[in-house]
Amino acid sequence: MLKFVVLLSAVACCMGAAIPDGMLPQLDGRIVGGVATTINSFPWQISLQRSGSHSCGGSVYSAKIIVTAAHCLQSVSASVLKVRAGSSYWSSGGTLVSVAAFKNHEGYNSKTMVNDIAVIRLSSSLTMSSTIKAIALASTAPANGAAASVSGWGTTSFGSSSVPSQLRYVDVKIVGRTQCASSTYGYGSEIKASMICAYTVGKDACQGDSGGPLVSGGVLAGVVSWGQGCAYTNYPGVYADVAALRSWVVSAASSV
Repeated sequence: MLKFVVLLSAVACCMGAAIPDGMLPQLDGRIVGGVATTINSFPWQISLQRSGSHSCGGSVYSAKIIVTAAHCLQSVSASVLKVRAGSSYWSSGGTLVSVAAFKNHEGYNSKTMVNDIAVIRLSSSLTMSSTIKAIALASTAPANGAAASVSGWGTTSFGSSSVPSQLRYVDVKIVGRTQCASSTYGYGSEIKASMICAYTVGKDACQGDSGGPLVSGGVLAGVVSWGQGCAYTNYPGVYADVAALRSWVVSAASSV
């Protein structure tokens, strides 16, 4: 499933990229097994919005650049996109800024979900504050078992259409790429070189969290990408591996 949602009249609808083989489509988005939080604790978190509705998360890279997932930006034009930063609520507060342009990773594949990362250039600069801060990119992948957190406005259960207004987060543990592709879990060869996983029983990102931050050691380690269901046993959440894709992000941020 893609952890991506468009909210229309409080009903969540599937949109976006094709679903990887064997993955179940997901209908909307909220953190599973987590708790409400405030933007002060996750000041890099943004809500990416299509035509006024929350669709994905993202992270502040600089005053004018946001990092998100490539699958969040399929079949859409920049003109209908806006970013809300600096608010605990996706629908109000903070700063709402139009999107000037975006760039998906040229190697993104909607079937395999490799290289599921993108950058967005805002039409005007964000003003950094206690509620809007850039987060550094991981230069090395966190170790297997490392503590991490994932945040967003996604659903709290798989298939739910109930949408939280307030930002939520959940603590998870990193599952290294080798471990995630092993027989311990259910994905096998679907885990590719540009991916990293995170897993804690009963806790996960979910639909609507796509593009949002997986943070470990105070840096951006992953971008919410896909998974089998939400918090399904032996199916970790799968993220774009920021350390593996770091050079692309740095280059794309200067050219988007």
